[in-house]
Amino acid sequence: MNLTEWARTQGVHPQTAYRWFREGTLPVPAQRVGPRTILVNVDANTVSGAMGGVGLYARVSSHDQKSDLERQVARLSAWAAKAGHRVVRVEAEIASGMNGCRPKARRLLADQHVSCVVVEHKDRIGRMNVELVEAALCATGRRLLVVEVLTSFCARLYGRRSARNRARRAMEAAEHG
Repeated sequence: MNLTEWARTQGVHPQTAYRWFREGTLPVPAQRVGPRTILVNVDANTVSGAMGGVGLYARVSSHDQKSDLERQVARLSAWAAKAGHRVVRVEAEIASGMNGCRPKARRLLADQHVSCVVVEHKDRIGRMNVELVEAALCATGRRLLVVEVLTSFCARLYGRRSARNRARRAMEAAEHG
């Protein structure tokens, strides 16, 4: 099936699917076969196939961040629903990202029904050696998908602008006062 047909069946705009292909975040295997042709390999082992689905993983480091844990799960679930993916497992835990003592992450990674593990930020699956997790998943025909939230980048940008404007107003007030 070509990429445009696949995108339409998934309820995704073809340009979005092409961007995912270029960025390497397309949730199904695809390959370029011509200058303007990309074929998507849709079979039973893909993310939207009958045998597999996505597993959502959310993690925070301490109990006082529990409300953020619930928001992470909600954002991941909303993303999966909007992208048309079948969620087969959701795991959320309060644990350090520095060690491997995370039973829910282990359970999610061991589940063979999960063909794609989805996290909100790369550091949610682990602070170090995330590439090893990706390699292990890839070796079993699965993958790790990081759904970065762009609002954090926008907040930083607008926060800097706001700080710059406050500093400018303070300097003007000091000069006139």
